[in-house]
Amino acid sequence: MSDSHYSGNPGLDGMLHDTNLSFHKLLNGLLSLAEDVSQCVLDLYAKAGEVAVSQKSDLSPVTEADHASHRLICHTLQRLTPDIPILSEESTLEQLIGRLDWPVCWMIDPLDGTKEFIEGTGEFTINIALIVDSEAVLGLIAAPNRAHVDVGIPLWGARRFSLTNRNEGEPLRTRPLNGAEALTLSASARHRAERVQVMMDRLSPLANGAQRLNAGSALKFCDLVSGDADVYARTSPCYEWDLAAGDALVRAAGGSVTTLEGESIRYNRWDSLKAPQFVAAADPTINYAALLRDPDI
Repeated sequence: MSDSHYSGNPGLDGMLHDTNLSFHKLLNGLLSLAEDVSQCVLDLYAKAGEVAVSQKSDLSPVTEADHASHRLICHTLQRLTPDIPILSEESTLEQLIGRLDWPVCWMIDPLDGTKEFIEGTGEFTINIALIVDSEAVLGLIAAPNRAHVDVGIPLWGARRFSLTNRNEGEPLRTRPLNGAEALTLSASARHRAERVQVMMDRLSPLANGAQRLNAGSALKFCDLVSGDADVYARTSPCYEWDLAAGDALVRAAGGSVTTLEGESIRYNRWDSLKAPQFVAAADPTINYAALLRDPDI
């Protein structure tokens, strides 16, 4: 992918200027990283039953795959952009000291879907986002078991690249809502059936009913940008690293991602790294947030 294919995103432009990187070198470095870390995770997934599992302080599971992916991503990003700090789900508290003073940082989830990895569903991803002045200006989601990596940069666009055969990538574009067909709501199999049903009941008048598409981890964002889903709403707790890459990706593909109050998502601005409730929409002209803005959901 040559620089001639890139039309500027102001936040990314500033980062490239400050780091003396070309867009070509950045993109190819990230694609190579996605290939390497996906293979690393798949190698461990092949023997998942032997991979040690422990618990974090919040009782969520963590595996050697999380740690191995974190190490590889950090090592590669530090070589590619040595002056840009990294905010990872697996970062230590000491590594995040002073993070609120970082105008630019990488935000990563080395293994989104650790429970899916442990349970053998294969529905896990690797999420990498670039945050500039609290905005996600680049998002990368690698889906090892689907053998693709999606990259999105608002004002440039979104493309899907093969993890096994480097090419120019396939353009990705979210779809407009087709009122003659059923609306497709992307949801995790873990989401409570009654909560998802309430959402579907509220959204079904927008189209010819509503149907549920189950997908683990950040694959829900991938299904939005590939035209397989219309909306993904999150009203249960998650963290900024779960959202940032998908936010940039969906917006780059023509969709929208907002809080349930209709505001843009901002990152690394508060003491807490918990993400707000949000709605990601394939069709930005539809005000899904207004229909889903309810504490009872």
